Amino acid sequence: MNVPLEWWLILSAVLFGIGLIGVLLRRNAVMILLSVELMLNASNLNLVAFSRYITPNLASGQMFALFVMAVAAAEVAVGLAIILSIYRNVRSVDLDDFNIFRW
Repeated sequence: MNVPLEWWLILSAVLFGIGLIGVLLRRNAVMILLSVELMLNASNLNLVAFSRYITPNLASGQMFALFVMAVAAAEVAVGLAIILSIYRNVRSVDLDDFNIFRW
């Protein structure tokens, strides 16, 4: 059974929208990182869907998705390290409690 490309794009748009709303509305740094990961997964879904429908015999979209996953893993590692550093100094992961310009 073939699922139409439009369904994959709608699903990707919904996931990206949920991630964008999470980034804009959340104040918790960990939740913001999770929302960014959701947005990256939505872009991966787009890459794989377009690759499947444009060039079904080539795995170019899947390869790009693997590179995006590798960059996302590095982003999470750096982001969590920054969040841990903030937590050690401020004792909170709420971004409203943290001010980088305060001495």
